[in-house]
Amino acid sequence: MVGLKAIKSSAHGQIMSGAEMTLQVLAEEGVDTIFGYSGGAILPTYDAVFQYNNQHPDKQINLVVPANEQGAGFMAAGYARASGKVGVALVTSGPGATNTVTPVRDCMADSVPIVVICGQVARSAIGTDAFQEAPVYSIMSSCAKHVFLVKDPKQLAATVRTAFQIARSGRPGPVVIDVPKDVQNWEGAYDSESVLQLHGYQDRTNSASKRKMPEKKKDAFFKLLEQAKKPLLYVGGGVVIADAADALQRFMKQYQLPAVTTLMGIGAVDTTDELCLNMLGMHGAAHANYAVDDCDFLLALGARFDDRVAGIPHKFAANAVIAQIDIDAAEIGKVKPVDWSFVGDLKTALNELMDHGKDFKLDRSSWISHLQKLKKEHAFNFNRESDILQPQEVLEALNAITKGKAIISTGVGQHQMFAAQYFDFKKTRSFLTSGSMGTMGFGLPAAIGAQAANPDALVIDVDGDGSIRMNIGEMETCTTYDIPVKILLLNNHGDGMVVQWQSLYFDNRFSGTDKTLHSKDFVKAAEADGFKFARRVSKGDNLQEVLEAFVNFEGPAFLEVLVDKNSFVFPMVGPGMAYKDMMTGPYIKSRDSGPTEGTLETSDSF
Repeated sequence: MVGLKAIKSSAHGQIMSGAEMTLQVLAEEGVDTIFGYSGGAILPTYDAVFQYNNQHPDKQINLVVPANEQGAGFMAAGYARASGKVGVALVTSGPGATNTVTPVRDCMADSVPIVVICGQVARSAIGTDAFQEAPVYSIMSSCAKHVFLVKDPKQLAATVRTAFQIARSGRPGPVVIDVPKDVQNWEGAYDSESVLQLHGYQDRTNSASKRKMPEKKKDAFFKLLEQAKKPLLYVGGGVVIADAADALQRFMKQYQLPAVTTLMGIGAVDTTDELCLNMLGMHGAAHANYAVDDCDFLLALGARFDDRVAGIPHKFAANAVIAQIDIDAAEIGKVKPVDWSFVGDLKTALNELMDHGKDFKLDRSSWISHLQKLKKEHAFNFNRESDILQPQEVLEALNAITKGKAIISTGVGQHQMFAAQYFDFKKTRSFLTSGSMGTMGFGLPAAIGAQAANPDALVIDVDGDGSIRMNIGEMETCTTYDIPVKILLLNNHGDGMVVQWQSLYFDNRFSGTDKTLHSKDFVKAAEADGFKFARRVSKGDNLQEVLEAFVNFEGPAFLEVLVDKNSFVFPMVGPGMAYKDMMTGPYIKSRDSGPTEGTLETSDSF
């Protein structure tokens, strides 16, 4: 933790430049890949990357250069999300740094640990509007977990080391280091031991991560669980972040507790397990949302009652006793009052509860039977008779090939929700998506980062024609480095999710969302970027055969599938609606009647 000394390395005391010290710390932190774009203010550190690799042929730090710095940030995020390690981006000053603002904020919103190292103009030029100067500290302070501006070169190594500790500890998040060019060029003795003393942060983090659950707190939990007839787990991304998925699976089995997951919690529970009820929320499974309405005890694990899940807090799990475990005390009762809570490490907390309640047993068979009936009657479904390919149809077919074992990255939009609905995930860190920020353009660079972290894995970017345009330059990054990411583009010639809202809320006024006027040929673009597999399919083609060829191709592959622009994401819980008012659409059965389109009130809230 912050405040503890690092282990003394063999490089301790050697004379190095500031840039060389930065690389030495990265190596000691176990960094094997850097994503970044060079520029004048960061050139000394880029030269240090070259020199380090020249001097360490057996321990290379790979450098992946994207099309722009936003791509670098999202690659670092994809690397971190898929591996659990800290991702690293290295960018220059001014526009290089400001281009990373979006991925930094995205990582902060989804609690993803990355370190962004920015070049800065020399200390003497700061504040003079020098060439490619930007106030990185001020800009990033509202977006990142922590920001450093290195003014004392003697503290550079300690600062970089501390940044990693802050990024990965407690509730993880992005840390930005702004390094003036003259600090990079400065020379001095390398200190391999020091870290910055951030006592307040250290005390809070140590307190939360090491906290043990009091016996009375455990007793109170099992008293509530004993009284519950219809208990349900509400599993969020915090379970993934805490590496608590294995403990959660044991917890579920030991007490026969069914679970719903958030978008960020997908993969924390094997989706093929009978106790898994899939995703809940605005576009969650109908049966998952009905289960929330029916439950009488809801235990939130690393979940924050997001507005996409608990849109009307007092109506969310209205009949349930609410319990919550989270590493961040600020999340306890923030949105919805709780009856029982614990602030601490999730894995530790679950293991402590299991040890304490090892003899606790109750028959949950009738509740589980009820949920299985809901799951069967209100399953995901779509128009299976259409003459136009349905996006759900494509993903269902691809899922039959991947069998829950692929790492799936997505852009943001309808395709994102369809991927969450129609893929199986058997292990944690296998579904990567921009949750809280909902950043279009996330999917492709995040997939590249995930592939760098897992070179032998099957990594598929499920993208949309609107979302992929945001960072389409990263297609060339795939072929430049022969990164075997598979890009599945579901092309409905429009910003599908916005079109869906315009259809339901704005009387079919498709302002700014119709892409049929665009003439981009995505297959030719892929071929121009060097893809050896670049194909397009539509209804009538042998979809299954093409998908298998796509997945099995050695190297980067691109497949565009032309899909129905009128295929909407259902279920849908609109703003101002409770789960009982959920629209199930024309092909999913609602609880009280048949499939329903429902009605919406006009709202300016997306």
